[in-house]
Order: sequence, then structure tokens, then C-alpha cells
Amino acid sequence: MTFLDLPEGLAERIMQCNSTYTVRFGVRLRGRMYSFIGWRSVHSEHCEPVKGGIRYASNADGEEVEALAALMTLKCSLVDVPFGGSKGALKIDPREWTPQELERITRRFTQELNKRGLIGPGVNVPAPDIGTGEREMAWMMDEFRRANPTDVINARACVTGKPLSKGGIAGRTEATGRGVQFAIQSYLRDPRTAGLNGKRDLKGAAVIVQGFGNVGY
Repeated sequence: MTFLDLPEGLAERIMQCNSTYTVRFGVRLRGRMYSFIGWRSVHSEHCEPVKGGIRYASNADGEEVEALAALMTLKCSLVDVPFGGSKGALKIDPREWTPQELERITRRFTQELNKRGLIGPGVNVPAPDIGTGEREMAWMMDEFRRANPTDVINARACVTGKPLSKGGIAGRTEATGRGVQFAIQSYLRDPRTAGLNGKRDLKGAAVIVQGFGNVGY
């Protein structure tokens, strides 16, 4: 921010999220009640809908969600995509639950988001992130449609990253990893950089991939 001629106080305002909602809900599973906590943060509504993924992770917290929402605004602005930034998370390890249990948890989470206007076409559109994928997006879309039966035409637009059979886009799953590929290519080819040890290609170079999710894969 020190490189920009901004009015006093504006930089601080830009860095802050407009709102962060914490939701706590219970789901009866395995003969008892389990409690879950989740977040949905909106950084900026200067452009709508606001856009950002929902991650399922046991180490998720509200501060991380706010930081990621702010990054979503900056990323969209950088490439001139007309979305505001948002982000969400559910504090859960998806590996500890069966698919049927995850579906019930996801649907309850969607109900909480819907009650607060934190999911919906043209308003706030989640997407897959760490621990979630097209399966979870299909559950969220279906639950949103159930809660809004008069919005059949637009209901599918409440999330992105859906399965192809539910109106998803081909190539969405591998899009992030492909973006990494394009970024590396651009870096190596840019005459303003020294490339990789002065090289303009990756011949003979070692590459380390951390993780084997959608991006690493």
C-alpha cells in the first residue's frame, strides 16, 4: 500500500473484511449429536456476486477465512473479473466421515448459509476448495434449490465447480493446476526475469509437487 497514493485510512479499510459470519450447528449422526462450526466471510461487495471457495479442514479458523476472502478480491481485481471476494470453511476432517454423513453435514451447513443470505446466484457463490469438490457442490446446489423452490431456473448458479451432469464446466477440476503451469511458462519466457537459473525452459529441472489434491494431481 505504500506504493499507492491513497487517502489516509483507505488502505486499512481495503484490508478489512466487510463481514464474517460464524455458524454453529448440530447434526445427529452415529446415535448422538455432533456440533460443527463454520465460517463465511465477505471481503468486498464492490462487485457482485462475491465469489470464493469453501474448504473442509480440521485446522480451519475465522482469521484464515478472512485472509483468503481478501485475497479473492485482489485476485479477481488483478485479472479484471467482476466479482467481489468471499471465502468459507467448515472445521472438519472429511476423512473421518462416510459420504452419507458428509452429505448430511454439508446440507445442514448449506441451510445455515442460506438463512443468512450467504449463498445464492448473483449474491454469494461458493466453489470447491481444500477438502471439497464437485460432489459437495452438487449437495449444496440441491439443498439451496430445496430451500428456494420458486428459483428453479437460477438455483444451479448458486455454486460453481458442479459435476458436468449438474451444469458444471469441463476442465474446472484441473483449472487451478493448469493455471500454475501457465504461470511458470510465463515466468520462464518473460525477458524481464532471469528465468530459472538463466534458463528459458524446464529441461533437466527438478520439480517438487507438494500434495496430491486437484492442483498437485
